Amino acid sequence: MMGDGTNDAPAFAQADVGVAMNSGTQAAKEAGNMVDLDNDPTKLIEIVEIGKQLLMTRGSLTTFSIANDVAKYFAIIPALFIVAIPSLQGLNIMNLHSPESAILSAVIFNAIIIPLLIPLALKGVAYKPIGASALLRRNLLIYGLGGIVVPFIGIKLIDVLVSVFI
Repeated sequence: MMGDGTNDAPAFAQADVGVAMNSGTQAAKEAGNMVDLDNDPTKLIEIVEIGKQLLMTRGSLTTFSIANDVAKYFAIIPALFIVAIPSLQGLNIMNLHSPESAILSAVIFNAIIIPLLIPLALKGVAYKPIGASALLRRNLLIYGLGGIVVPFIGIKLIDVLVSVFI
């Protein structure tokens, strides 16, 4: 809902998102969720685009994070139990050097990847008006597959470096 008058206040209260014009009445500004300081009704289109971009960014980062965690478990779980249950060596598909280097590599990878995701979180994922299924496919391919592949490569490279010092 977008408006500027006193009669708009009840509609603002019922709307999912209420945008009041800055030049509107005080009642409208108080009832709305946002106030458009430029008094430009076309701002509603930008508000919707920004909202979609925020949701896409949150979904993309969540997808990457979940896939990243799954990949890290392939490094950590076998390493934790391999000494007690040697038959778990088959789960060590990354062929990491030792349990200590596997856990240390996963921790170091985590310490590196989280700061690298900050610019993406601040900038956001670019909004493109495409269908929901195409958007889901694209995000799963980029952030889901990337969230699995990047940790496998990163943890293995760190393990190679760490195993020199352990």
